[in-house]
Amino acid sequence: MDMKSRRGFFAKIAAMVAVVAGAPKLFALQGPPAAAPEASPGAPPPRRPVGNHTHNGIYYFSGTGSNDGYPKDDHVLVTDPFEKHVTRTMDALKKSVERAGCTMDSIIHLEVFLCLPLADGIPMPAGKARFDAHKAQYDALNKIYGTYFSPGKAPSRACMALEWIPGDSLIEIVGSAAVLTPPTAG
Repeated sequence: MDMKSRRGFFAKIAAMVAVVAGAPKLFALQGPPAAAPEASPGAPPPRRPVGNHTHNGIYYFSGTGSNDGYPKDDHVLVTDPFEKHVTRTMDALKKSVERAGCTMDSIIHLEVFLCLPLADGIPMPAGKARFDAHKAQYDALNKIYGTYFSPGKAPSRACMALEWIPGDSLIEIVGSAAVLTPPTAG
Protein backbone atom coordinates (compact mmCIF):
# COMPACT_ATOMS: atom_id res chain seq x y z
CA MET A 1 0.00 0.00 0.00
CA ASP A 2 1.48 3.34 -0.93
CA MET A 3 1.95 6.29 1.43
CA LYS A 4 -1.00 8.34 0.09
CA SER A 5 -3.56 5.57 0.47
CA ARG A 6 -2.26 4.70 3.96
CA ARG A 7 -2.59 8.31 5.09
CA GLY A 8 -6.02 8.52 3.50
CA PHE A 9 -7.08 5.40 5.39
CA PHE A 10 -5.98 6.85 8.73
CA ALA A 11 -7.43 10.27 7.89
CA LYS A 12 -10.82 8.59 7.42
CA ILE A 13 -10.44 6.75 10.76
CA ALA A 14 -9.52 10.03 12.48
CA ALA A 15 -12.56 11.72 10.93
CA MET A 16 -14.83 8.93 12.19
CA VAL A 17 -13.33 9.20 15.68
CA ALA A 18 -13.85 12.96 15.60
CA VAL A 19 -17.52 12.54 14.69
CA VAL A 20 -18.07 10.07 17.52
CA ALA A 21 -16.11 12.27 19.97
CA GLY A 22 -18.32 15.31 19.47
CA ALA A 23 -16.95 17.09 16.42
CA PRO A 24 -20.47 18.28 15.49
CA LYS A 25 -20.33 20.57 18.54
CA LEU A 26 -16.95 21.91 17.37
CA PHE A 27 -18.21 22.50 13.84
CA ALA A 28 -21.30 24.28 15.17
CA LEU A 29 -19.02 26.90 16.73
CA GLN A 30 -17.36 27.73 13.42
CA GLY A 31 -18.65 30.37 11.05
CA PRO A 32 -20.29 29.57 7.73
CA PRO A 33 -17.99 28.00 5.14
CA ALA A 34 -16.30 30.28 2.65
CA ALA A 35 -17.75 30.34 -0.82
CA ALA A 36 -16.15 27.74 -3.04
CA PRO A 37 -14.18 29.06 -6.00
CA GLU A 38 -15.82 28.68 -9.39
CA ALA A 39 -14.76 25.45 -11.04
CA SER A 40 -14.37 25.26 -14.77
CA PRO A 41 -16.94 23.10 -16.55
CA GLY A 42 -15.98 19.43 -16.56
CA ALA A 43 -13.34 19.90 -13.85
CA PRO A 44 -13.53 17.60 -10.83
CA PRO A 45 -14.89 19.21 -7.66
CA PRO A 46 -12.25 20.60 -5.26
CA ARG A 47 -11.16 18.09 -2.61
CA ARG A 48 -10.50 18.61 1.05
CA PRO A 49 -6.87 17.96 2.01
CA VAL A 50 -6.07 14.37 2.92
CA GLY A 51 -3.30 13.57 5.36
CA ASN A 52 -1.31 16.22 7.17
CA HIS A 53 -2.69 19.76 6.96
CA THR A 54 -3.27 22.88 9.05
CA HIS A 55 -6.71 24.41 9.52
CA ASN A 56 -7.61 27.32 11.83
CA GLY A 57 -4.31 27.07 13.71
CA ILE A 58 -4.54 23.33 14.30
CA TYR A 59 -2.17 20.89 12.59
CA TYR A 60 -3.85 17.57 11.80
CA PHE A 61 -1.52 14.67 11.11
CA SER A 62 -2.22 11.11 10.10
CA GLY A 63 -0.40 8.00 9.15
CA THR A 64 2.82 8.53 11.11
CA GLY A 65 4.56 5.17 11.37
CA SER A 66 7.99 3.74 12.03
CA ASN A 67 9.17 4.03 8.42
CA ASP A 68 7.98 7.58 7.70
CA GLY A 69 10.82 9.88 6.73
CA TYR A 70 13.30 7.04 6.24
CA PRO A 71 14.65 5.84 2.87
CA LYS A 72 13.52 2.39 1.67
CA ASP A 73 16.93 0.87 2.46
CA ASP A 74 16.58 1.98 6.12
CA HIS A 75 13.06 0.70 6.81
CA VAL A 76 12.41 -1.34 9.92
CA LEU A 77 10.71 -4.70 9.50
CA VAL A 78 7.80 -6.15 11.44
CA THR A 79 10.33 -8.59 12.91
CA ASP A 80 12.42 -5.75 14.43
CA PRO A 81 11.97 -4.99 18.15
CA PHE A 82 8.79 -3.11 19.02
CA GLU A 83 10.81 -0.48 20.91
CA LYS A 84 12.61 0.43 17.66
CA HIS A 85 9.24 0.94 15.97
CA VAL A 86 8.07 3.22 18.79
CA THR A 87 11.25 5.32 18.86
CA ARG A 88 11.30 5.82 15.10
CA THR A 89 7.58 6.67 15.03
CA MET A 90 7.94 9.22 17.83
CA ASP A 91 11.01 10.73 16.09
CA ALA A 92 9.02 11.00 12.82
CA LEU A 93 6.09 12.57 14.70
CA LYS A 94 8.40 15.10 16.37
CA LYS A 95 9.88 16.12 13.00
CA SER A 96 6.40 16.41 11.47
CA VAL A 97 4.94 18.65 14.19
CA GLU A 98 8.07 20.83 14.30
CA ARG A 99 7.93 21.37 10.49
CA ALA A 100 4.34 22.56 10.98
CA GLY A 101 5.31 25.10 13.68
CA CYS A 102 4.25 22.99 16.66
CA THR A 103 6.08 21.29 19.50
CA MET A 104 5.51 17.92 21.10
CA ASP A 105 4.04 19.78 24.07
CA SER A 106 1.51 21.55 21.80
CA ILE A 107 -0.01 18.24 20.71
CA ILE A 108 -3.66 18.23 21.71
CA HIS A 109 -4.67 14.61 21.18
CA LEU A 110 -3.23 11.37 19.79
CA GLU A 111 -4.74 8.13 18.54
CA VAL A 112 -2.12 5.37 18.79
CA PHE A 113 -2.63 2.11 16.93
CA LEU A 114 -0.55 -0.98 17.77
CA CYS A 115 -0.35 -4.38 16.13
CA LEU A 116 1.53 -7.60 16.69
CA PRO A 117 3.99 -8.67 13.98
CA LEU A 118 2.40 -10.62 11.15
CA ALA A 119 5.27 -12.52 9.56
CA ASP A 120 6.09 -16.04 8.44
CA GLY A 121 7.79 -17.94 11.23
CA ILE A 122 6.29 -15.79 14.01
CA PRO A 123 3.35 -17.56 15.63
CA MET A 124 0.38 -15.33 16.43
CA PRO A 125 -0.54 -15.71 20.09
CA ALA A 126 -4.12 -16.48 21.06
CA GLY A 127 -6.24 -15.94 24.15
CA LYS A 128 -4.43 -14.69 27.26
CA ALA A 129 -1.06 -14.89 25.47
CA ARG A 130 -2.36 -12.40 22.89
CA PHE A 131 -3.57 -10.07 25.63
CA ASP A 132 -0.19 -10.35 27.36
CA ALA A 133 1.63 -9.59 24.07
CA HIS A 134 -0.44 -6.42 23.55
CA LYS A 135 0.03 -5.43 27.21
CA ALA A 136 3.82 -5.81 26.79
CA GLN A 137 3.65 -3.52 23.74
CA TYR A 138 1.55 -1.00 25.68
CA ASP A 139 4.03 -0.98 28.56
CA ALA A 140 6.99 -0.57 26.16
CA LEU A 141 5.15 2.26 24.38
CA ASN A 142 4.55 4.11 27.65
CA LYS A 143 8.22 3.94 28.69
CA ILE A 144 9.38 5.55 25.45
CA TYR A 145 6.35 7.81 24.84
CA GLY A 146 6.78 9.71 28.10
CA THR A 147 10.33 10.78 27.20
CA TYR A 148 9.04 12.90 24.28
CA PHE A 149 6.99 15.32 26.42
CA SER A 150 7.79 17.76 29.21
CA PRO A 151 6.59 16.60 32.64
CA GLY A 152 2.81 17.00 32.86
CA LYS A 153 2.50 17.96 29.16
CA ALA A 154 1.61 14.62 27.54
CA PRO A 155 -1.56 15.01 25.45
CA SER A 156 -4.77 13.06 25.82
CA ARG A 157 -4.41 9.74 24.08
CA ALA A 158 -6.34 6.70 22.99
CA CYS A 159 -4.50 3.46 22.30
CA MET A 160 -5.97 0.64 20.21
CA ALA A 161 -4.74 -2.77 19.13
CA LEU A 162 -5.32 -3.66 15.49
CA GLU A 163 -4.76 -6.74 13.40
CA TRP A 164 -2.59 -4.98 10.79
CA ILE A 165 -1.01 -1.58 10.05
CA PRO A 166 0.19 -0.65 6.54
CA GLY A 167 3.84 0.08 5.83
CA ASP A 168 5.58 -2.65 7.86
CA SER A 169 5.03 -0.64 11.02
CA LEU A 170 3.86 -2.03 14.36
CA ILE A 171 2.64 1.41 15.46
CA GLU A 172 0.77 4.25 13.76
CA ILE A 173 -0.16 7.66 15.21
CA VAL A 174 -2.90 10.12 14.23
CA GLY A 175 -3.62 13.38 16.02
CA SER A 176 -3.65 17.14 16.20
CA ALA A 177 -1.46 19.93 17.60
CA ALA A 178 -1.79 23.65 18.13
CA VAL A 179 0.42 25.63 15.76
CA LEU A 180 2.59 27.96 17.84
CA THR A 181 4.73 29.48 15.09
CA PRO A 182 3.36 29.08 11.57
CA PRO A 183 6.12 28.04 9.17
CA THR A 184 7.24 30.70 6.73
CA ALA A 185 6.65 30.10 3.05
CA GLY A 186 9.75 29.74 1.05
